[in-house]
Amino acid sequence: MSGTRSLTVDEFPDRVVVTLDRPERRNAIDQRMVDELHDVCESLEREPRILILTGSGGVFASGADIAELRDRTAADAALGINDSVFTRIADLPMPVVAALDGYALGGGAELAYAADLRLGTPRLRIGNPETGLGIIAAAGALWRLPALVGLPLATELVLTGRILTGEEALAAGLVSSLHEADDLLAAAHALADRIAANDPLATRHTKRVLREPAERHPAAEREAQAELFGSPEKHRRMTEFLERRRRT
Repeated sequence: MSGTRSLTVDEFPDRVVVTLDRPERRNAIDQRMVDELHDVCESLEREPRILILTGSGGVFASGADIAELRDRTAADAALGINDSVFTRIADLPMPVVAALDGYALGGGAELAYAADLRLGTPRLRIGNPETGLGIIAAAGALWRLPALVGLPLATELVLTGRILTGEEALAAGLVSSLHEADDLLAAAHALADRIAANDPLATRHTKRVLREPAERHPAAEREAQAELFGSPEKHRRMTEFLERRRRT
């Protein structure tokens, strides 16, 4: 993959960094960006790697492109244009890390909610003001946000349009840590380093089982563990662990 008009994509052996790159529109999510995100997903479904999402120009994403959104019809709503790509991102085999600076509003917030892990900066402003524009937050906020911060706070945020600061997002557990803007991407890479040090297959199973509905537990764990117990990588890692312990 290479740089495009809406995204900049940097590839590494164990991860891909995708930068939303429409600084003239504060990285607003338009159809072109959606299409390019689908291309990224297709690549990561074929060759699973960690995905780091971030934005250019001190902004993650100011929301969906209102000029496009204004002209969308009921038929467009039924297509779930943004929801479909955000769900595809959430369902990627390997973890997704969102590094959030500046505005992450509306669709930008919903893209962040689709990530497995979120880091922010003190100047982060995240929330869902959609009802003020005559629509609902229909690309994941109404079901992902309650799972992330609890139903009472999520209800307040989506009904009032209140925007959380970075500190408030940290207190709510919406982001796991705050970093200065110049350190944000390095912090995301450090988190990816910790994930990448683990067994990729075990990581993939962990992500998948975390998302299983309640009625699938504990069967989902047993099925995944049965496969991992037969893995040569499990034997290698455990043997190395025992050898290190014997040497200490």
